[in-house]
Amino acid sequence: MDMGLKNRVALVAASSQGIGRATAEAFAAEGCRIAMCARNEQTLRAAAEKIRKQHNVEVLAEALDVTDAGAVGRFVGAVAAKFGGIDICVTNAGGPPAKGFLASSLEDWQRALESNFLSTVYFAREVIPHMQRKRWGRIITLTSITTKQPVSDLVLSNAVRAAVVGLVKSLANEFGKDGILVNNVGPGFTATDRLKELAAARSSASGKKEQEIFDGWAADAPLKRLGEPREVAETIVWLASERASYITGQTVLVDGGMYKGL
Repeated sequence: MDMGLKNRVALVAASSQGIGRATAEAFAAEGCRIAMCARNEQTLRAAAEKIRKQHNVEVLAEALDVTDAGAVGRFVGAVAAKFGGIDICVTNAGGPPAKGFLASSLEDWQRALESNFLSTVYFAREVIPHMQRKRWGRIITLTSITTKQPVSDLVLSNAVRAAVVGLVKSLANEFGKDGILVNNVGPGFTATDRLKELAAARSSASGKKEQEIFDGWAADAPLKRLGEPREVAETIVWLASERASYITGQTVLVDGGMYKGL
């Protein structure tokens, strides 16, 4: 199936590993030109080089912190200068730590807000003018199942990621007239380093072995397994494609059916 993405410019944040990296790889497989950023320069460069060689596409990679508005602005400018614009922007950042409310400091709240909400604001402010000029664009935020179903010990994620959903709806309403679609993808329990950190935290708190924690998450999903990063990535690519051209302002869960609501 032709996704209509060949030669599109796809910017994927926090793409040196996990779901972000799988997303960059999936866009490259569709023939997109890729812009990648992450904090760890060594890991990022290795991921970018692998994608460049495997898919024979142009890749621009730059190490930066997505909580730095100036750095985001400079990066978006460099991407637009190299590729002539930006068609797709996938916002992403590492999730906040697993903590309860009273255990979360004010500094934890500030960092979660900057990393998981304001970073999306920074990217959106920078890429929307480029998309308006083409009258075509896709902004896809990467959040979590917590936007629909709060997860215990993840109060920071439960609260801050819900704000991203409000932003997605607002941007979809305001910029639909410019041909810009804005959607959110919420992974369930997916096999990433982030999930290993959460399992370790729960193991320490409960005394259970980490494998028991993983097995419990898998048992809670109707599909009886954890998700894979590529499964989330393929959903993101579909939302960015011409096959999803009448979908905007939505949250799509990739959770194996774990969300129990209607």
